[in-house]
Amino acid sequence: MSGERNTVRPGAAAGVTGPRGLRAVVTGKDGWAVRHAVVTVTDMSGHQVVRAEVDADGAVATAPLPSGVHTVVVTAVGYTPAAMTAIATASGAADLGVIVLARQGGVELPPPGLWTIDPAHSKVAATAQHLGLSSVQGRFSEFAGRIQIRATAEASAVVAEIDAASIDTGNRMRDDHLRSADFLHVAAHPTVSFRSTGLSAAGPDRWTLHGALTLAGVTRPVDLALSYLGTSPDLWGGLRAAFHAVTELRREDFAMNYNQVVQAGIALIGATLKVELDIQAVRDNGSPDGAMD
Repeated sequence: MSGERNTVRPGAAAGVTGPRGLRAVVTGKDGWAVRHAVVTVTDMSGHQVVRAEVDADGAVATAPLPSGVHTVVVTAVGYTPAAMTAIATASGAADLGVIVLARQGGVELPPPGLWTIDPAHSKVAATAQHLGLSSVQGRFSEFAGRIQIRATAEASAVVAEIDAASIDTGNRMRDDHLRSADFLHVAAHPTVSFRSTGLSAAGPDRWTLHGALTLAGVTRPVDLALSYLGTSPDLWGGLRAAFHAVTELRREDFAMNYNQVVQAGIALIGATLKVELDIQAVRDNGSPDGAMD
């Protein structure tokens, strides 16, 4: 079902035959199946009647229940538990339709799995002030990365690498200077790398992504303000997620101290760089718990 929105009909879980019991489909608010959800049914005295895990489509189908009123509790790591009442018919059937779970803390995530950054539909850019009057933006054309979405935001992770020599500001002389030892020092340090060290919620669909950035041979901790923009199927049968992230770097933190003073108090290049990322990532078709490396 990777890359496709849940299409199992409530009450008609795939592969289940025989007398009907409890039927339901468990999804998140985005409509995608919560594959690791557990459904527990108790009678009115609190005794457990049945406990079942959902299938790969988020569907659950049990054996017939004792007729009467039951309490159904649905739990999943990273989600707020949901409780509801189900009334089983004389034949033991009860249909709860679609059960929607909310992320704990109200923060949504893409469906769990391993996601690969698509460079053709992504942007990695850095902007510097020029003479304190205007700005110059450079973009890196060659980069790669992977995003591991786990059941909780805190367990998710990102790794990425950028080809430092792929910097492009639209001016060959300036680009050659940026590749020199005054700045990126591409000959000695051809790769800019980032590895996340943590993720914390900053509001609905927003996080702070903590990580270590290695730039020009220097590694420093960096925080990125990260926004999740949603998921969508693409034209090739895949599932895409979109993110936007920004941070500000001080050049001196990465030993990029080159500058020229053109007038008293006015430097040629600003002391900071604004880094902006627009990322599309495609979900891998393998196991949702696939390894990052």
